Amino acid sequence: MAFEKEHLDLVLVPSGLLIMFAYHLFLLYRYLTVPHTTVIGFENNDKRAWVERIMQADTRDVGIALNVISSNTSAATFLASVSLTLSSIIGTWIGSSPNNVFQSELIYGDTRPSTIAIKYICLLTCFLLAFSCFVQSARCFVHANYLISTPNSDIPVKNVEMVVIRAGEFWSLGLRAIYFAIDLLLWFLGPIPMFVCSVVMVSLLYHLDCNSNPLHRHRPLGSRPVKRVGEQMTPPAILIQGRVA
Repeated sequence: MAFEKEHLDLVLVPSGLLIMFAYHLFLLYRYLTVPHTTVIGFENNDKRAWVERIMQADTRDVGIALNVISSNTSAATFLASVSLTLSSIIGTWIGSSPNNVFQSELIYGDTRPSTIAIKYICLLTCFLLAFSCFVQSARCFVHANYLISTPNSDIPVKNVEMVVIRAGEFWSLGLRAIYFAIDLLLWFLGPIPMFVCSVVMVSLLYHLDCNSNPLHRHRPLGSRPVKRVGEQMTPPAILIQGRVA
């Protein structure tokens, strides 16, 4: 049986998807076991410190936190709208394009109508998944907005931290769905561009997702250690010395 170009899709496309899925399973394992080695875990450490400071701040400083939450909500809503718009465009394209441009002889791969339909369905699924994740991210940010702005509340800080971190996790899932959509989008140009995109994207994501910096221990200004004699004194040390005098 002679090897035909349609057989490339059966080899390169599953290989490319396997590389993407294997990397994200590896990233999930590191995030659950050693979160400080990932950028997501590093950012979560800063988010916990931010929530703790905001919950201890005065009422007049809550407006700053609400502006930060509103900015994140707007970004999640924007990406959700973009994902839904692209899904609508793909759905319209599927139903109104009998002669598909991606069935050209210039594309080295399987260009049969059934394969083209599978490509559209996979791409549509990724954008719908991204839309769902960004909507959930916006929902969590709105919930955090309510928790932070509640006057005279005794809401535990852990609850607010959980909501903010969960919103960031849904945001990350939405971005990962878009990364998969980009990978599948190149499948329309053939299995070879799709496989190359998978390898290049995993290499870039590994560089961007890994963290080698130690976690910063956020502490209030008053609890920072005072310099020893002969060393330059920090502002808290000068303030303590002035009160003692």
